[in-house]
Amino acid sequence: MYAVCVTFHIRPDAFDKFLRRMHQQADDSLSKEEGCHRFDVCHDGGLSSAIFLYELYEDRRAFELHSESEHFLAFDAEVSGWTLKKEVSTFENVRPGGP
Repeated sequence: MYAVCVTFHIRPDAFDKFLRRMHQQADDSLSKEEGCHRFDVCHDGGLSSAIFLYELYEDRRAFELHSESEHFLAFDAEVSGWTLKKEVSTFENVRPGGP
């Protein structure tokens, strides 16, 4: 598995519309991409304007396909003006958890 962690820092005036669009992006990724197994959208529940994503893909290639997908490119273009900063980290899963 290939894990992707993304933190978006959002303009406060764009937070609500960004979050709505992010939920749509997560749904699209899970329903349209065979290699996307998990797409969590997280917020600290406070006044922070940061959104954290935890995405899990079959492998690096599945993530590359995600990054090239029509729905991702449309999402990225739409939200680029709403974000102040975007941080992306990727990880190879060396010991899967769970039962």
